Amino acid sequence: MMKKRIVVQFLLSLSLGVQAADATISIENDAMFSCSQNGHDTVTERDFVRIKGLDLVKPNGEKLLIRGTNLGHWLNPEGFMMLFEDKASSYRHIDEALKEMVGEEVTDSFWREFQRYYVTREDIHYLKQTGVNTVRLPFHYKLISDEPFMGYHSKQHGYAVLDSCVNWCREEGLYVVLDLHVAPGGQTGINIDDSYGYPWLLTTESHKRELCRIWRELAEHYRNETTIVAYDLLNEPVASAFFETDSAMLNRNLELLFQRVVKAVREVDQNHIVMVSGSMWGQDYSIFKSWDYDDKLMFTCHRYHSAATPDGIQDFLDYRKKFNRPFYMGETGLEPDEWIAKFVEMLEQQNIGWTLWPYKKMGRKMPAGTKPDSPWTSYSRRATTSMLNIPMPTYWETIMDYTNSERSTYDSIRARRPVQDSVRAALLQYVENLKFRNCEINPGYIRAMGMKP
Repeated sequence: MMKKRIVVQFLLSLSLGVQAADATISIENDAMFSCSQNGHDTVTERDFVRIKGLDLVKPNGEKLLIRGTNLGHWLNPEGFMMLFEDKASSYRHIDEALKEMVGEEVTDSFWREFQRYYVTREDIHYLKQTGVNTVRLPFHYKLISDEPFMGYHSKQHGYAVLDSCVNWCREEGLYVVLDLHVAPGGQTGINIDDSYGYPWLLTTESHKRELCRIWRELAEHYRNETTIVAYDLLNEPVASAFFETDSAMLNRNLELLFQRVVKAVREVDQNHIVMVSGSMWGQDYSIFKSWDYDDKLMFTCHRYHSAATPDGIQDFLDYRKKFNRPFYMGETGLEPDEWIAKFVEMLEQQNIGWTLWPYKKMGRKMPAGTKPDSPWTSYSRRATTSMLNIPMPTYWETIMDYTNSERSTYDSIRARRPVQDSVRAALLQYVENLKFRNCEINPGYIRAMGMKP
């Protein structure tokens, strides 16, 4: 029998800061994390989604046009999804800010509960009901390592988290794109890869070896899992505009690394599609000199804030004609409903599948230049650019202010630290608010996707 109550020990751990080891929470789902896979001991190539010309084809021969969302923020927290700015824009910096405010034990407890509830079986069931057919699952490489991450340091736990989501999607009939959002050393050089400000992955041999090992291990683990459409090998590599003097070298290294990673995958898995991304945040595909080294290779692109017409993606259409491989819009969105509806319709007319970013989040900062008569203030308390909105907790603005403050010395941390009890209460409320049953549905956005709220 499922219990739907929070154990008193957990409430005390957040409100009073007791040892996280004593903080437990009852399970809302009939199974939390399991390591079960498809269960098919013998699968063949035709059991998997495959490439046919510029199309993806299901095992039954029907065309698959990917239509879905990104489970972003869940397994690689990003600051803007919590309304934090540059000084707490990546997981590492968010984690540091929270620990400055409430210490390691409470912060680790918060991350564990955040991870437990941000995406559950209930969320996946709801996504199926809306009509989406695919979720893109972004994750930090530390999730499947023994390095400290989100209150854990267990590879076994990390694989169990991924397995659970894949299992839920299989049960609901949804496809999954596995997306390595953060690679060892960082592949982008900005907050989205939780790096130290440079794509060290592309210049450091030990990081390259680790990336190949990670993908070989993932491919071996999921080699029989037909629910997974593809392996998205690297999210948005090389923020080129920041590294102009190194861009030629980084781009060449990126192409060679993709070939090396694909080879590692094929040592254990000959069936899954592999997706490679252009540089400059998944937008520049001129870097590729070779693309025929694998017959199950396709391209994933990202495009934000463009015209919702073919002109807005003409470069991708030109590259697709050159490569004669399918293109998939792995990320787009963060726009009003009208734009979403037009952009999605245009992509489908151009035979390009898509997953919007993100599935759920709190309100977002509005760009500079927002019109004075806009219904938005400096930020919105309600996020209308995602399928679900997470209500903002009481006292969250104070946490936001602290994360954006000057905290480079111990004196500045002590001077600016908010009242700890209030921060603990806000974190507890945030965990409660992000649960599916407490999120607010954005029907206009979901209809703009062509789905049912």
